[in-house]
Amino acid sequence: MSLEHPRNDVPKHAVDRRDGAAAPLPAGSAETTSVPPPRHRIFLPSTGVERFRAMLWSGARATLFRCSPPFMNRWRVWLLRRFGARVGRGVSIDPSVIVRYPWRLAIADGCVIAHRVILDCMGEIAVGARTRISQYAHLCAGTHDYTRPDMQIVRRPITVGADVWIAADVFVGPGVTVADGTVVAARSSVFHDLPDGVIAAGEPATVRRERAARSSPTDAAARPVRS
Repeated sequence: MSLEHPRNDVPKHAVDRRDGAAAPLPAGSAETTSVPPPRHRIFLPSTGVERFRAMLWSGARATLFRCSPPFMNRWRVWLLRRFGARVGRGVSIDPSVIVRYPWRLAIADGCVIAHRVILDCMGEIAVGARTRISQYAHLCAGTHDYTRPDMQIVRRPITVGADVWIAADVFVGPGVTVADGTVVAARSSVFHDLPDGVIAAGEPATVRRERAARSSPTDAAARPVRS
């Protein structure tokens, strides 16, 4: 004897159909999301060439990139460039980093992309010089259009300025700009633009205080010496 109660809360329009198509929603229903059949389930519109490139990169990332030893940083940078990424000099990128659609990625000189970072380049992602993105951070440059029943993806670029620190496990949402010199504290979620030279934290991340200015060697030489 089954102890489960019958599911009386399942709406009639949610009954499965043999042809795999989504059942129609009744007029005036509060539910606005429908799942198209598999052959029409393309959430991110792209050309045939882009889909082919994505397939090639998926294989290359899982083998040639992911399986490379940590010391083969130049190899990983070279591989990203071959797939269209614009990567500057002195960039360090861990083999466990996940890059999707690398032809929409730009990383300036001297950046560090640490362990298990996800760079989801549905839209353009640009990272400024000397920026550090710490372990498990996730930059997602796309979002679903929730006003459409098919929930298609909208590309929205992310810009991270120079001398920024994106700390561990930070999520940076689509369409966000993190300006130069800003620090985003660990496990924060950034959904809105952040100004330059501040420390931000929280979910959503808000400005907590200004970041202490770092003096350059030139500034130190110009500073008068007190006796």
